Amino acid sequence: MIVFKKSKARPGQRTRETEEAAVEEEGNESPISIASSKAKTKAKRAKAKSKLSFGGGDEDGDAEAETFQLKKSSLSRKLTLGAHPSALPDTLDQATIGTRSNGAPVYDAAHLSELKASMQSARPPVPDHDAYDADVSMSVEDRTIVSLDTPDPSSVSIPTQSYIQSAREKRERLRAVGPEQDYISLAVTTRTDAYQGPHPESRLMREEDDLGEGDDEYAQYTSAQERIALGKKSRKIEARKRKDAMQEMIADADDEDEETIEWEREQLRRGGLDPFAKADGASEKQVYKPAPSIPPSTTLPELGPAIERLAQSLAALQASHASNVNAVASFSDEQEQLDNRETELRDMVAQAETKRSWFAEFKDWMESVAAFLDDKYPELERLESEHLSVLKERAGMITQRRKEDDEDDLSVVFGSPSQREPQPDEFDELGRVVPRADPVALRKVRRVARVARRQRRQSRNAMSEADWEEEGYSTDSSLPPSDAQDYRGAIQRITTGGEELLSDVAAAEFKDPSQGLAKWFGEWRCRYGDSYTGAWGGLGLVGAWEFWVRLELLGWNPLDSSDNLDDFSWYSALHEYSQSYSEDENAEASESPPDGDLVSAMISTAVVPRLCRTLESGGFDPYSARDVRRIIDITEQVEASIGSDHLKFLMMLKSVQSVLENATIAAETLLSPFLRFNRPQFDPEAIGARNRLLTRASKLLDVILRWRKYTGDKLGAGQLCLRLINNYVLPIARSGWEVGGEQKTRQMVAALPQDLAASVNL
Repeated sequence: MIVFKKSKARPGQRTRETEEAAVEEEGNESPISIASSKAKTKAKRAKAKSKLSFGGGDEDGDAEAETFQLKKSSLSRKLTLGAHPSALPDTLDQATIGTRSNGAPVYDAAHLSELKASMQSARPPVPDHDAYDADVSMSVEDRTIVSLDTPDPSSVSIPTQSYIQSAREKRERLRAVGPEQDYISLAVTTRTDAYQGPHPESRLMREEDDLGEGDDEYAQYTSAQERIALGKKSRKIEARKRKDAMQEMIADADDEDEETIEWEREQLRRGGLDPFAKADGASEKQVYKPAPSIPPSTTLPELGPAIERLAQSLAALQASHASNVNAVASFSDEQEQLDNRETELRDMVAQAETKRSWFAEFKDWMESVAAFLDDKYPELERLESEHLSVLKERAGMITQRRKEDDEDDLSVVFGSPSQREPQPDEFDELGRVVPRADPVALRKVRRVARVARRQRRQSRNAMSEADWEEEGYSTDSSLPPSDAQDYRGAIQRITTGGEELLSDVAAAEFKDPSQGLAKWFGEWRCRYGDSYTGAWGGLGLVGAWEFWVRLELLGWNPLDSSDNLDDFSWYSALHEYSQSYSEDENAEASESPPDGDLVSAMISTAVVPRLCRTLESGGFDPYSARDVRRIIDITEQVEASIGSDHLKFLMMLKSVQSVLENATIAAETLLSPFLRFNRPQFDPEAIGARNRLLTRASKLLDVILRWRKYTGDKLGAGQLCLRLINNYVLPIARSGWEVGGEQKTRQMVAALPQDLAASVNL
């Protein structure tokens, strides 16, 4: 590499000595001070003048001219010593170094020791006179061709920070990639152990390979991007940039960390150019310090102040000891509290885990119960529907026979209407129309059958006075022997189906809820009472127990059976479950169960709806005194369990009231066509038929009055009594007022309460 370098005039001996001294002084100055001093020196430097003078003036016209003087060098002056032989001694023993007459320094032993001590132990740094200057003149006279390929062996340079950084990066790159091959391989393919990426066979250039060459990457650290300033303005700009760069370097040098400074000093020490070696290695100079003077005498301390100070120190120590003891006691209490709290937390964690495992088992068991109920409930509902259909069929048969008897008696009293509603044709099994019988003949047949039933009953049992009073309607609610046997068979079949519903169940906890539901829910209430109360566990137990309650009530008609609600097993089991809470050790004697009375909840949930459907389906006969007495007993039991203001209790009362209203409306509907016809004929049997109609109406009135006596007028039972007398009893009684109608009517009005009797117009 060949560049142009500015050539300088060779300085003389004195000039070199002066420059070396200046270089030593500049070594301790800053770069800015060195630059400013060089500029001043260059400005003061005058144009060189010739050492020869011929007596004439210069070309510039100066008046004065210097005379020619011949100056000898020091070597020539030393050679002239031969002209003065007397100044030199004959032998070396006679030679002494003394004070010269010309004022030269005397080199004695002390002076030489001082010079030796002032000399540097290390070689001083050599200034770099060959540094490349970009801002040079382009004149050909001041340029010489210098080859930079051959370095000067005598020159020693300190590596710059950029060079060190590039060397570090090169070492890291070689450490990561591995040493480069310094030979040309003869193999066709290049084999390397370095990782070549996921697709080594691909010819696509990787991203890190597209970064350019090293000269372009590190151009900012070299002179590759520098340009030679040609103009005056550009040189000023370059000088200003160089000055700014120097200031930045100074600022960066001030910000260097300790590690970088230590590394640079180590590099300087290795090169023998460490200027701090002498300063660091020189030991501190010991300075003589005279011994201190003898202190003045002081008086001996007295015992009183010493004792007082000791007492104060003792009091302070006692106070500190007391505070430390209190702190230790408080720390001990806190440690004990923390230990207790830790024990409580561990117990809580163990209880929570036990609770979680128990509820997991409880959930699994409830899911099995739910699957069991999903399988059994449809069959139970089918059996209940079949039971209601049987009751409805029996009630229809009794109502139809009573209607036919009333029509026969009304025909005798008021005459048969000429136009009756057309009856639909009846067909046999082959689809043929069944011929209708003569109404008169049928009436005679029914009358003969009714007389035969009455005689058969009279001959079988001795009739009392009450039986004679009920003569005429005592057999209204009884079925013929064949129909009664079929009814009993249907009820028995339904009861057997309910018993066989659990025949395939082997687990006792599914057969008896007191062994399954009561056990699990009782354990829940005993172990986790708060959770049981918050989740309304009692109502959940009632909902799950409802299946077994309805299964036990299957086939039960409260009007035909003498069994009460407390005679069933579910009633006693729920009562025992509710009362078992008061026997618990954790419960107080006077504390009520958290879920209340589960018996009343079960009655309102399952029993009352079942009774209402039974009553409305024909289980309750409005003409039967025995049925009304029985229904009043059942209603009183329900009222005692759930209360008179309960919605389900009011629903049961309305069911009974609706049956009585339907019976009254049916009687009015049956009488209305005969009243419109009203063509009575003389018939000796009219008096008996009228008495039977009025006696049957009296029976219905008696049932309504008994029901009103229990419920009051809140459901309209009194108005129903007046409606029956005014719209049914009085029209029939007026048809034979003198022959028994008046007597029967007054008996019924006398049975009414006074407030209702005053509303009847006889």
